[in-house]
Amino acid sequence: MFWKFDLHSSSHIDTLLEREDVTLKELMDEEDVLQECKAQNRKLIEFLLKSECLEDLVSFIIEEPPQDMDEKIRYKYPNISCELLTSDVSQINDRLGEEESLLMKLYSFLLNESPLNPLLASFFSKVLSILISRKPEQIVDFLKKKHDFVDLIIKHIGTSAIMDLLLRLLTCIEPPQPRQEVLNWLNEERIIQRLVEIVHPSQDEDRHSNASQSLCEIIRLSRDQMLQIQNSSEPDPLLATLEKQEIIEQLLSNIFHKEKNESAIVSAIQILLTLLETRRPTFEGHIEICPPGMSHSTYSVNKSVLEAIKARLASFHELLLEPPKKSVMKTTWGVLDPPVGNTRLNVIRLISSLLQTNTNNVNLELMELNSIGVILDMFFKYTWNNFLHTQVEICIALILASPLESTENGTITDQDSIGDSLLLKHLFLKCQLVERVLEAWEMNEKKQAEGGRRHGYMGHLTRIANCIVHSTDKGPNSALVQQLIKELPDDVRERWETFCTNSLGETNKRNTVDLVGFDILFPSHVSGIQLQCSLFSHHASHRMSANLSSSCTVELAPPCFLCKYGCLIGTLIWFCKGVWSWIVKSVLNLLKFSRESTAMQDSHKNNEFMGFSDICNGY
Repeated sequence: MFWKFDLHSSSHIDTLLEREDVTLKELMDEEDVLQECKAQNRKLIEFLLKSECLEDLVSFIIEEPPQDMDEKIRYKYPNISCELLTSDVSQINDRLGEEESLLMKLYSFLLNESPLNPLLASFFSKVLSILISRKPEQIVDFLKKKHDFVDLIIKHIGTSAIMDLLLRLLTCIEPPQPRQEVLNWLNEERIIQRLVEIVHPSQDEDRHSNASQSLCEIIRLSRDQMLQIQNSSEPDPLLATLEKQEIIEQLLSNIFHKEKNESAIVSAIQILLTLLETRRPTFEGHIEICPPGMSHSTYSVNKSVLEAIKARLASFHELLLEPPKKSVMKTTWGVLDPPVGNTRLNVIRLISSLLQTNTNNVNLELMELNSIGVILDMFFKYTWNNFLHTQVEICIALILASPLESTENGTITDQDSIGDSLLLKHLFLKCQLVERVLEAWEMNEKKQAEGGRRHGYMGHLTRIANCIVHSTDKGPNSALVQQLIKELPDDVRERWETFCTNSLGETNKRNTVDLVGFDILFPSHVSGIQLQCSLFSHHASHRMSANLSSSCTVELAPPCFLCKYGCLIGTLIWFCKGVWSWIVKSVLNLLKFSRESTAMQDSHKNNEFMGFSDICNGY
């Protein structure tokens, strides 16, 4: 006999929906309401599609909850309402997208005064974003009719959720033609110019940051779209507007106002860095052979951007000398007066990006301003700021490794090479790079000999020294670097040669992990192979120096497989052999113990049997 079980568990929501007086809040109090909605519960969907229910759901999202409510449940209904409306149920999307009264009610949230409630703004942005994605034509037509939409977006750009909504408008529309219409519409509404105007000292920090991030994302999205749709006849109007020289000049004019505002300056530099940004190819292995902070572009930087920045290089140089005022900073290593600051760090990042473009007139301007000399001074002054050290190292590596710019027919003229050669000469002669490396190294050794701490920039200084050595041997400017080394004063040149042979060579050896410094003996059953590899042979040490100087070259030969993995392979074989030996011994011991136990039991049984026979016979 079998018992019949009904394994289907009916939801309590179905029971509630059978009541005529059930309310929306009663359903929202149920724990499984979201699950039932996403599972397309027919009764629940029909109830939610009622006009009064949809209006209540929208009202929960856009209206501020009462202040006297418990904070734990204050945003309960707005949160559940948002989840219900964004559960991607086609019937709900259709009603919201087609009924203008509901859209008007939702849109009215933007009419509130700033600042918006950030949590309600996130709910509003999420609902409108899914409508843009599912009903692009209806929503875009509705927004276009609202002549104050772009004004309200700019008004509330300090709220991150509104910034996200703007970016969703650019990314959620997939068909090319509707997307192009949206781009043209936003460009006609001067969205780029309005965002640039926000990056001004008179605005607050949140508006600076969000406006800058919006512009940066517009640049990246537009470039990504251009790479994906290479046959598109229409260019991206927003990117074209942003790359205009007058727009960049307006941006720079804003930040170099009478007062120096760090937030505005940093936000503007972030936009410039994105405009100068070059994409790394995505093929495997490229990142490993590409020096930190250096990459190969898949498109050229707009010349109008470079021209606008070049005209303001003197102002950026002034920021290195006199940054915005910052209070004295006390650290565990001492007092910083003034600290490096975010402004100067971003200016140096901008200089490294400009050097990466390898533009002659920009290089000449940097040389005349002695900007490289200033950042080199900062490198040695701020001993423990590794963010600064990394950027300065990148700048030096770029100057040493940048090839001479070729013309269209592939030849290099004297006029083309003058900027690069003069900047390289400036680095060795005016900035005295070799002398300063030697001086800092000797100072560190003296300090350590006296029991002091090693300077924080020594790792970067080692890489810079290796970069110079590599540029002398293999770099694209090796002939010029060799000539500059020869032209050094005799005592400096001798000190440099001694340093490269002794101090730098020893440091390179210490910094290189000896992976295979011993013989790896394979088990006799593996064809009797014996692998012997000496890491510090002359050839290997030469390659080790080249690897350490990878910060200024992309020609990094792949290491020998056995040299790279020999130690690991040998260790694994030794470990497996030991484990196998232990397993075999354990099994043999277990079998031996089993046999002995069996023999003892047999003997005991025989003794018992004989005793019982004797008793029987005697009985």
